[in-house]
Parts: sequence; C-alpha cells; structure tokens
Amino acid sequence: MAFVARDGHTLRLDRVMMGPNMSLVDQIYPDDDMHPIDLVQHLASSNAWEFDRVTDDQIAMAVEGQWRTYSLTLAWSAIDETLRLICTFEMDPPAARMGDVYDVINRCNDMVWTGAFTFWAEQKLMVWRYGLCLAGGQVVVAEQIDALISAAVVAAERFYPAFQLVAWGDRTPASAIQVAMAEAYGHA
Repeated sequence: MAFVARDGHTLRLDRVMMGPNMSLVDQIYPDDDMHPIDLVQHLASSNAWEFDRVTDDQIAMAVEGQWRTYSLTLAWSAIDETLRLICTFEMDPPAARMGDVYDVINRCNDMVWTGAFTFWAEQKLMVWRYGLCLAGGQVVVAEQIDALISAAVVAAERFYPAFQLVAWGDRTPASAIQVAMAEAYGHA
C-alpha cells in the first residue's frame, strides 16, 4: 500500500500491526527523505487515531489508553533538528497536595530512561516530554516514531494511578509509586 505525503514523497506501508503487544508498524520504507511529521501523520492515519495537522511542522492526535485518552503533540524544529513529543492529560489536584504531587513526579522520573514528567499548573496538565535529536541531517525512521509514541503512552499508563492516589487518595508518594506497574522484561 502506498501513500503520497504532503510534500509529494511516496511512502510504502508494507504491514500495519495492531494489538496490545505489537508495534505500531512493522515496516515503513520512505522512498526518500520524508518530513518527520508526514511520517507521524501516516502512522496516525493507519492506526485510525484522531489527528490534526496543525502546521507543516506539527501534528496533534488523541491516543486511547486504558485509563484515559491522551493528547499527543509532535513538533519538528529544523533549527534544533529535534522532533519533540508532548503527551498530556488533564489533572487538577488540590493545592494542599501539590508538594506530594511534585514528589511523586520526581519518583516517577527516577524510574524511566527516556522522557520525563512535569506538571503545568496553569493549564492543569500532567505532561510527558521527550525530544529526539536528529542532528547532522539524520532521518527519523518508523521504529523511532513507534518508540516515541509507545514510551509516552506506556509511561502515562504506568504512572497514572500513582498520580491519582497522591492527588485524591491521600496516599504518600512512596506508597503511591508502589502501584506503578513494574516494567515487563522478557516474553511469555
């Protein structure tokens, strides 16, 4: 199956994989250098995710998780040669719990290798951020986009219960972080 990107480049999608433990795509071969946001758009389209191509360099989409729907925005900065991903979900914890919320955010960040959580108090959003540096003219590939999106949703799903328990369950950050599912290694 072939798609034509906004900039006229052709993308051949050999096989889209769906399922709880499968990657977003198995193989995507751009015929030549493809704009990173064009690649993201094709992945969103092939997975039937709601998306909005905000600008040539930015796309916003919604990805359904177990706990909620997450808003993802990916933006390309040619100046920085960086593809930035931001995954957000609404959260409005009581002011009295904010110290513990920031404590549990730090604990969560200590448990991840890529990306980091932050809380945007003014917007009342929990945010997962990551920037993929493509310096020197490197080209992003489908597996990298898959890893970016997967890492964001997995982190949000993994730590969402801990955030909730600290904000509204009157749990300490140390006890709340215990509910965060441990990362799975190996296979069955």
